Amino acid sequence: MSTFPPLARRLLPVLLIAVWLAVGGGLGPYAGKLGEVATNDQAAFLPQSAESTRVLEEQEAFRQEEALPVVVVWTARGGPVTEAQRQAATGSLASLTGTEGVVGRASPAVPSEDGEALQATLQLRPDLGDELVGTLDRVRAAAEDVPDTRVWLAGPAATQADLSEAFAGIDGLLLGVALTAVLLILLVVYRSVLLPLLVIAGSVFALALASAVVYALADQDVVRVDGQVQGILFILVIGAATDYALLLTARYREELSRRDDRFAAMLSALRQSYGPIVASAATVALGLLALLLSDLTNTRALGPVGAIGIVCAVLSALTFLPAVLVLLGRAAYWPASPGHRALPNGRGLWPRVAALVDRAPRKVWAVTLVALLACSAFAPTLTAKGVPLDEIFVDDAPSVAAADVLGEHFPGGAGNPAVIVGDAGRLPAVTEAAAGTAGVDSVVPVTASGRPGDGPPLTVDGRVRLYATLEAAPDSDAAEETLVRLRDAVHAVPDADALVGGYTAQRYDTQVTAQRDRAVIVPVVLVIILLILVGLLRSLVVPVLLVATVALSFLATLGISAVVFQWLLGFSGTDASVPLYGFVFLVALGVDYNIFLMSRVREEALLHGTREGVRRGLTATGGVITSAGVVLAATFAALAVIPLAFLLQIAFIVAFGVLLDTLVVRSLLVPALVRDIGPRSWWPSALGTRLRTPKDPSAS
Repeated sequence: MSTFPPLARRLLPVLLIAVWLAVGGGLGPYAGKLGEVATNDQAAFLPQSAESTRVLEEQEAFRQEEALPVVVVWTARGGPVTEAQRQAATGSLASLTGTEGVVGRASPAVPSEDGEALQATLQLRPDLGDELVGTLDRVRAAAEDVPDTRVWLAGPAATQADLSEAFAGIDGLLLGVALTAVLLILLVVYRSVLLPLLVIAGSVFALALASAVVYALADQDVVRVDGQVQGILFILVIGAATDYALLLTARYREELSRRDDRFAAMLSALRQSYGPIVASAATVALGLLALLLSDLTNTRALGPVGAIGIVCAVLSALTFLPAVLVLLGRAAYWPASPGHRALPNGRGLWPRVAALVDRAPRKVWAVTLVALLACSAFAPTLTAKGVPLDEIFVDDAPSVAAADVLGEHFPGGAGNPAVIVGDAGRLPAVTEAAAGTAGVDSVVPVTASGRPGDGPPLTVDGRVRLYATLEAAPDSDAAEETLVRLRDAVHAVPDADALVGGYTAQRYDTQVTAQRDRAVIVPVVLVIILLILVGLLRSLVVPVLLVATVALSFLATLGISAVVFQWLLGFSGTDASVPLYGFVFLVALGVDYNIFLMSRVREEALLHGTREGVRRGLTATGGVITSAGVVLAATFAALAVIPLAFLLQIAFIVAFGVLLDTLVVRSLLVPALVRDIGPRSWWPSALGTRLRTPKDPSAS
């Protein structure tokens, strides 16, 4: 202890606490300011190399006429629409020309074939931000001047407004729910008043630092942030910081039961916890950074943002928490007190679990393996083709209801036509090829007025743009099949250099890119985690075993999720990115708990042999790792408060998967396999050979 003189022992904790208090006080507001640099424009998160993205880039040249469209639909009350209503509808939107947020003039109101509805399109500025909802309110108010009709707002502008509403107050609501859940769990786990508050304080400080760093990077366009990335960052930091804190405080409690010197106890706890915590953080951070290989912008954005959150979480857990625990000592655990270390043959749940694993390891791993394989059999039924428009929002959203009404009276793709950009000199040939494609209802060029079919086609830099209305709903399989045929048709027109984009194309390109991302990123993440485990455990067998079991746990989670999503929640599919997000979070976070377990098993095996090491390691870490798993599951479950299908699906997959990893894989499958394999688990390390002695009961 001569390295730390008495003065340093007193001043170092105080200095560290002062630094983190300054971080919390000075940077805390940035958690609420992330929304200022976030964008919920889904077009900003398309595949970089996709054809639909190239169409969007070419549309920038038409930006003076093109903006964010809102489709206004009127349905008549008690009969077909009249000519007077059609004229009133056209006039109501014409009154908005030149007003704030409106670009150009609205298209004339067009009646549906069944004569029961009208539709018109109005273009809004794409940069309205928080003013979009207010602008749409003005559009609705003007449209409601048409007598004896009901007004619906559909199209991209309405959907974007609903997304903004869904993410409104994300920093307050999500954080409140997550922190409340964590506090309640920690009160039960610690049976202490002060310690849960200290752990939560460390999590909040870590989040403040992470939010400030992400804000600065997003403000400089280094990373992109949307509501989904923002929500996941909050949950990830709180969950990870709490997990690391649980491991450290449990080890510190053990050390306090052995010695009175609180500073020496913390140094010992840090020495024994530092490796597993840093290795665990590295698996998650590097796993997230592997998302930089994605071609989807929002998936790629989550990589560095999530990694920043993990780094801040581990910094807080290894600096702020040790400092405050050193100052408080045993008082931090009041009214409980640090007790004696649990022995493998002692009373309680985890000694009994360890004894079961020790008595019948082969039976334990065989039963759990069969159960996981049975659940995994349902994984192929999980459909990751994207969430239909009417399932994007968990609750009913105005734009979804409007899209349903639009589809009842007009061609399925009326609100979201395919966009074709091609050479102006080949306009007739492109139009003919597109119109002759099976599944296309109509094709019209965009004119100088900004309204399709109203005047001569607008030509910009020798290029023209056309809208192709599809017969099927834009989010249907039939629409995607039509899109493929449409692309083939216009691509075949000589010298036209025609491209097809729009909502259906963006959805299709996202699915294709997500499949490519999974094929590239999944192996990279597995290799990263395997290398970290090899370095930490100095073995090949155990790391391969851990990666394989966690991967199996992920497949089992997907299988259960497929059943729950389809039969209980009524989802027809998942977002294309959900399987990849679920894989990265579950595999990286699932390995965390196995790292905590196996690093302790290795430590005990050095002294007592592999068999006894498994017993002691499982007994010592059972409670704390289970608590950490429950905390992480609860924090991710908090994502469900945001009424979006994507986040609800991620919340379920991660929460269920973490509990499966914690309660089954880490508690039963892994220790049973290691117990059954014995000292050979540590091959090719000399540790395995050294432990295969008569003193090691598993060697006999």
